[in-house]
Amino acid sequence: MSDRVALYLQDAHDLQEAIRYVRYAEAAGFEAVWQAESRLVRDAIVPMAAFAATTDRIRIGSGVINNWTRNAAVIAATFLTLDDLAPGRIICGIGAWWDPLARKVGIRRRKNLKAMREVVETVRRLLARERVSYNGEFVQLDDVELDVVHGRKTPRKVPIYIGATGPQMMTLTGEIADGVVLNYLVSPAYNESAMGQLERGAQVAGRRLDDIDRPQLVVCSVDHDRQRALDGSRKLVTQYLGQQPHIMKASGVRQELLDDINQVLTWPATEEQIENAMRLVPDDVVQMVTASGTPQEVRARVREYVSAGATCPILYPLGPDVQLMIDTFADGYSR
Repeated sequence: MSDRVALYLQDAHDLQEAIRYVRYAEAAGFEAVWQAESRLVRDAIVPMAAFAATTDRIRIGSGVINNWTRNAAVIAATFLTLDDLAPGRIICGIGAWWDPLARKVGIRRRKNLKAMREVVETVRRLLARERVSYNGEFVQLDDVELDVVHGRKTPRKVPIYIGATGPQMMTLTGEIADGVVLNYLVSPAYNESAMGQLERGAQVAGRRLDDIDRPQLVVCSVDHDRQRALDGSRKLVTQYLGQQPHIMKASGVRQELLDDINQVLTWPATEEQIENAMRLVPDDVVQMVTASGTPQEVRARVREYVSAGATCPILYPLGPDVQLMIDTFADGYSR
């Protein structure tokens, strides 16, 4: 395969089916699979373990867990355990979560940048098998180490990626993380400002932009029927217009459309509300923030994200034919 490409899975498939897709992607040359953990539907860690136990080469990342509901020591122990299962193939992706979900389960997010810095710093040190004392505002560790009794006692090379969207988190990522998980449902034009923010953060740490890996989630709806492919993405786009308007606005979606959607959708939205809101979303908005269409069209669209700074598209398959999407990218996206 001439180009880096990865698979993204959420909760649309049962776990046995997801395992089959991961194995199929591995055989097709995909470099990684990233497992989502966003809504209160599917935990990321259990599927990651299943993928690790049933594959040989493909890398496995969390795309992404949050830094609020597991403390730093538990995150480090969890990823050490995953690395025991698939040595050298695990990636720790962490994000700052989102409201209203966090608020609804009793989490009051605050000082997100400081909280993320403290978690990333301490998780990295613990995975390096250091004995850590740390008196932060969000992380307190008193002479703590990963207490490996049986198994490898060596430092673990688990890279830490931050799922960043806003400019300040993007800059912090450039400073402290091994990589960034660039968000989906943004336009390629969004990446231009993101690259500048990452570079500013990298300079703080004496690094270059190219020292930071930059995989990007890309919604990908492939069908030989172009309109069916666009319709396959429209529901997710509609939900994000209502739930994550800041992401949509960053990509150039006009405020009038966001206001119209907000009049229709509540959170959590009902199926009827989503269906009604979908009628307001035109094809050009779907095309703006996704790679949807025929195989040739989606490859071309993915190339745009790579040209705009992404180092590895992480393809989120929408529609029933996941194997068609994998096959579309089995030998890269340069065709």
